[in-house]
Amino acid sequence: MYIAFGTVVCCFVFAFIYPWMHLIGLLLFWALAVLLLADIIILFANKNGIEIQRKTTHQKLSNGDDNDFLITVKNNYSFPIQAQILDEIPDQFQKRDFVFTRKLKIQDIHEIKYKLRPVFRGEYYFGNSIGFVSSIIGLAQRRYVFDNAEMLPCYPSFLKLRQFELMAFTDRLTDVGIKKLRKIGLSSEFDNIKEYVIGNDIRTINWKATARKNQLMVNHFRDERAQQVYSIIDMGRIMKMPFEEMSLLDYSINASLVLSHISFIKQDKPGLITFSNTIQNSVSADRRGNQLFRLQEALYNAKTGFQESNYEVLLNHIRTKITQRSLLLLFTNFETLSGLKRQLKYIRQLAKHHLVVVIIFENTELHDLLNTKATSTSEIYSQTIAKKFDYEKLQITFELQKLGIQCVYTKPEQLTVNTLNKYLELKSRGLI
Repeated sequence: MYIAFGTVVCCFVFAFIYPWMHLIGLLLFWALAVLLLADIIILFANKNGIEIQRKTTHQKLSNGDDNDFLITVKNNYSFPIQAQILDEIPDQFQKRDFVFTRKLKIQDIHEIKYKLRPVFRGEYYFGNSIGFVSSIIGLAQRRYVFDNAEMLPCYPSFLKLRQFELMAFTDRLTDVGIKKLRKIGLSSEFDNIKEYVIGNDIRTINWKATARKNQLMVNHFRDERAQQVYSIIDMGRIMKMPFEEMSLLDYSINASLVLSHISFIKQDKPGLITFSNTIQNSVSADRRGNQLFRLQEALYNAKTGFQESNYEVLLNHIRTKITQRSLLLLFTNFETLSGLKRQLKYIRQLAKHHLVVVIIFENTELHDLLNTKATSTSEIYSQTIAKKFDYEKLQITFELQKLGIQCVYTKPEQLTVNTLNKYLELKSRGLI
């Protein structure tokens, strides 16, 4: 419209030099006026010219994953249209140009699929869906506003949880790096007595049952079950460190939920403790049907308060609440050896009564800096300091292993896989 009327203005301007252009300008002006009026009439004659609906696959968002959304646009006009659809997504995504342009035929229904990846847990408020419609004339636009406002809570990554669950049932965990480990020895948990068949281990023959039945009977064993597996998440200020837009705390929460779900499938009892300067949340290890839901609710809105973590409080809580020997997976991070030594006495006290696995994070940004070629003196100094910090991280793992404490040193994006591998390794070795 602006281009067309700008052309009319130019005709009137040049009419001062060429008088015959005045008539052309008048004709163009009235022609455009009629077309504009006709365009407005046909756009506003239909009260419900288009329909826009937003649909989600789930009624909540999965943190750190691509969540699918679907916008359905229907053309109720009796002529083809061009529509611009603007979806008001939550301000956490910081996207200002979230607009889709589509051409729709008569009575056409078009689906627009897009993905959003939240990196913060909490509440996400979606606004209205707005459509700007223009006809084939293209001189006017009509705006439609559809009240699709809704709030979707963002939970720790439940999409990965279902992905790992499906792979566990279909025996495809190796696709994501989960190692298959050979069993060491026999499990000590008795299952039942069965008749001997060729190939059974003769060491498991039950002679008393054989005498009663007058045929060879063997003992069958199964994996030990109903063992307590606690995810202990440090919520101190060190866990606020960001990697790829997510904090270490978010990575730990996502990994702990997947681990709890897999341990639940393995017939173990998952539990949870979160702490900083005090105990934030504590969910006792159990195998009730709603246990995973309780864990999700406890971690849904967990945030760090930037306090220094108090391991003495954690030690006292575990001594009081956990009386059975359990597997404790401690999600934390130590950047310096001195930081570890301040808390080492408490970790050693835990290791006396429980199997403790300390999970610390590799600083991938340091590795990126070390792999960059230094071209100046300041860059050489920076790489030297980075090398010192990287070496100190390795010293931390050596110090823990020297004291007989299990340790997982992992990149944040590989945390879930490496944690599951450690859990399965400990199960196969019969340590839990």
